[in-house]
Amino acid sequence: MREGEKVAACDAPGHFEARPEIAALYKASPPVEVVDRERLAAWLAGRAPGSVGAIFHMGACTDTTNYDEAYMERMNTACTRTLWGLAARLRAPLLYASSAAVYGDGAQGYDDATPPGAFSPLNPYGASKLRFDVWALEEGQAARPPRWAGFRFFNVYGFAETHKAKMSSVLRQAFAQIQERGRVRLFRSHKAGVADGHQKRDFILVDDLVDALLHAWREGLPDGIYNLGTGRARTFLDLARAAFAAVGTEPRIDYIDTPPQVRERYQYFTEARMEKLRAAGYRKAFTPIEEGAARYWERLRPALVHG
Repeated sequence: MREGEKVAACDAPGHFEARPEIAALYKASPPVEVVDRERLAAWLAGRAPGSVGAIFHMGACTDTTNYDEAYMERMNTACTRTLWGLAARLRAPLLYASSAAVYGDGAQGYDDATPPGAFSPLNPYGASKLRFDVWALEEGQAARPPRWAGFRFFNVYGFAETHKAKMSSVLRQAFAQIQERGRVRLFRSHKAGVADGHQKRDFILVDDLVDALLHAWREGLPDGIYNLGTGRARTFLDLARAAFAAVGTEPRIDYIDTPPQVRERYQYFTEARMEKLRAAGYRKAFTPIEEGAARYWERLRPALVHG
């Protein structure tokens, strides 16, 4: 953050202390206040209009294997609607996390200019994010924040995600597997025409994502929903090789069957169309996976190697 900018952070009690990577970040640059997520709405309701510079809403249940639709509605859709209303009352810009999961199997493309009603998400997580996008563009316009933007994050990786366990990035899991067994496991392809390891994702370094969000806040963007990826899909094989190169060992890769409960809802390709964000004024280049993996490993290595 720049000099004079103050941050109040929000999460569940104890997360800032119990998660070593998060604790290190907040020790280095502590927020002025930590707000229990169960108290956030009341905390914001007690603030005066004009006293909050912006609300960055990045929280959600991101578990794509969680099929409790009521829980996803409460955590990912209703909560964001509440923050939307509070941002409008406070006259504070709202920047929120949507997801590339709204695009489903990609049959309708990955274009943030396409009306969201065209998409069919593959799981309740994606559906919960899509419902809010639709609401923001329609019903939410009756009483909206002074500025707002939703960002459809693609495959985010980077430091301080260890606590996410099975939902951490494939790169984070690859580093752990290399340290534990010297090999990386990737899902085998179950789709004709796609070789093992050649499933593709748009991998974006969290540092790049944060830079784009801060640009949106400080410089402003036209209200709307934006993709946030690199605009270039890479294979999981590319990612695994980048992990081995960062660690400094020869690639050793095993292919395993995709679990049946995931297989039918598996995305074989994602790639963000980035023209909308570029046209809105964000010009910075995104970090290639090879460089991103090297930077990530440099920060992660002490914890994985030395415990």
